[in-house]
Amino acid sequence: MHLIDTHTHLDFPDFDADRAAVLSSSREQGVEKLVVLGVHQANWQRVWDLVQSEDRLYAACGLHPVYLAEHRPEHLGELRDWLQRLAGHPKLCAVGEFGLDYFLEQLDRAQQQQLFEAQLKLANEFELPALLHVRRAHAATIATLKRYKPKRGGIIHAFAGSYEEAREYLKLGFKLGLGGAPTWPQALRLRKVVAQLPLEAIVLETDSPDMAPAMHPNQRNSPQYLPDICIALAELRGISAEELASASSRNAAALFGWAPA
Repeated sequence: MHLIDTHTHLDFPDFDADRAAVLSSSREQGVEKLVVLGVHQANWQRVWDLVQSEDRLYAACGLHPVYLAEHRPEHLGELRDWLQRLAGHPKLCAVGEFGLDYFLEQLDRAQQQQLFEAQLKLANEFELPALLHVRRAHAATIATLKRYKPKRGGIIHAFAGSYEEAREYLKLGFKLGLGGAPTWPQALRLRKVVAQLPLEAIVLETDSPDMAPAMHPNQRNSPQYLPDICIALAELRGISAEELASASSRNAAALFGWAPA
């Protein structure tokens, strides 16, 4: 299998003890490219240093809604400076992770919306895909995307919405990131949606170190588990793992402007 992990946080301290071993093992299992996403101003440099150290790693930088308390108004300007400085660099593949989180009630929705729209403007300005965190906020996200119409589309990370919401994202040029969540048997509604999605909608991800799949419960998630996720989702869809791996990697490469694997 040739796989692309479109959403990881390999810069997190969870991997400090064995990052090189994880990367080596994932390569042996066919994970050929990985995207590492920045989530707040303090970790963009760490992400960038990491992707510079390994050929198959790519970076995205953004201001994640869960870290709302850490973000400062000047960080948006700093994000634009980063994108300006790295414009056209082959290692920079997207703006992200950013978006809306309505699950955590303590996060001010007006502030989230302002930050979301500002980063969509940056994605358009620099003609980069948008890698979006959307939790219980699909209606607001879709309405906003319809207004800003991101030129390069993007990915709805850890998609857990309805089939109707999936169709709206696809019309807007977005792919749907699938990882550990639909591998759990109790995720009945999500599993039904995943089985219906067109192959051209899907990209695969782990969200390492979070969202471990059912076959690795209560563990640190890892890019090493992407083949297991692919096998489980392919079985859910009634196709071969090779077919899903090929389609998802083709979709990811097209989105990021990479040569096909």
